Amino acid sequence: MVEKILGILATFTIWVISSGGYLGIAVLMAIESACIPLPSEIIMPFAGYLVSTGRFDLYLAATAGAIGCNLGSIVAYEVGKHGGRPLALRWGKYVLIGPGEIDAADRFFARYGSIAVLIGRLLPVIRSFIAFPAGVARMKLVPFHVYTFIGSWPWCFGLAWVGMTLGEKWDSDPRMKAAFHSADALIGVVLVGLVAFYIWHRVRGLKQR
Repeated sequence: MVEKILGILATFTIWVISSGGYLGIAVLMAIESACIPLPSEIIMPFAGYLVSTGRFDLYLAATAGAIGCNLGSIVAYEVGKHGGRPLALRWGKYVLIGPGEIDAADRFFARYGSIAVLIGRLLPVIRSFIAFPAGVARMKLVPFHVYTFIGSWPWCFGLAWVGMTLGEKWDSDPRMKAAFHSADALIGVVLVGLVAFYIWHRVRGLKQR
């Protein structure tokens, strides 16, 4: 079951980016920033790999990703602004979002204020949920979007750069191909195990609350 989910996720990501180009990158990053668990750590490195093939430009790919973050953040912001915490708690369980993630984003925003949107966009996990407390606090939209874009762009650029670098080495260094080929099975088992643990942990945590 988990293998099928992992395969569907990877296939979906590759298909959207391959067929949609920069727009596909923006759409996927918008999904992630709308608090739906589609990791940018999968999206942007694949976009970076396509940079290494000449399909994309690195800076434009990062910009498309950052624009997507802004678009998706509108959803989380509006949920926070109009529905608040009760709405997030009621519906969050359907996308494996529990009180823990919301609490972490709330605490981070309470500690740093509006600048938390910029800082939070550079941090794993927090970056996906930081728009929600910004909406609850009714942060002004112009600084919200400016901070979101400025904070998201380096994140998208860094992940795309990693994918580009690995793609270039894959084609130029036969040792990398050999190493990955010999480790394919092990990598597959580890990935499936990590995804299974992640889903089990999130579902178990939601049931206990």
